[in-house]
Amino acid sequence: MKQVLVVEDDPDIVDLLTIHLHDLDCNVDVARDGQTGEDKAMNGNFDLIILDIMLPKKDGIAIAQKLRAFEIFTPILMLTAKTEEVDKVLGLESGADDYLTKPFGIREFIARVKAILRRQEQMGRSGKPTDIKKLELGNLEINVEKRKVMLNGDRIELTPKEFDLLVLLASNPGKSYSRDQLLNDVWGYEFSGYEHTVNSHINRLRAKLEPNVANPEFILTTWGIGYRFNDEI
Repeated sequence: MKQVLVVEDDPDIVDLLTIHLHDLDCNVDVARDGQTGEDKAMNGNFDLIILDIMLPKKDGIAIAQKLRAFEIFTPILMLTAKTEEVDKVLGLESGADDYLTKPFGIREFIARVKAILRRQEQMGRSGKPTDIKKLELGNLEINVEKRKVMLNGDRIELTPKEFDLLVLLASNPGKSYSRDQLLNDVWGYEFSGYEHTVNSHINRLRAKLEPNVANPEFILTTWGIGYRFNDEI
């Protein structure tokens, strides 16, 4: 049975989510303010955290950033009443795996939860990059277990999604991925209409890794398809 933490101060939303999570065979723990939610997330063992952005005492963005800073990589589904694109991107960049904008349909909520949990099971069983513990590609070293990236002996700080994207590409050098494939594999479901999210993450990765962004050494563009990791390093 999956363990889910719901950090939400609206009692009606808490009750609704709890009912449907129970239907998905999940145990549910609830925190009604940000500080309590952070304490439970830091000290508990959860398969998923459902995290509202606007919370008493501490907001969801700060909680997600704290968890990732302490290398707690429990999947986070972020809830927000904000609709501006910048707020959605900020949620993802803070370490969230996905987000839902209120008001949302319960079918969409269930689909997102199932997709996140399914991806966790698949990544844990085998597959792609979690079976690989360490990658050494020229002067780039990726420690998958510790989620640590070194370039020329210096540590490179990546967001969770930047790291996941890099590991997927580097684990399969030479294989070209479309933006839709990367959305599905890294974000965990078909994130239709948000292909630009992949582009922005690739651009940030290149800015952090490439000596010359205009002539990348590691992450290459496959014209007409998407991206690949250089297999000649």
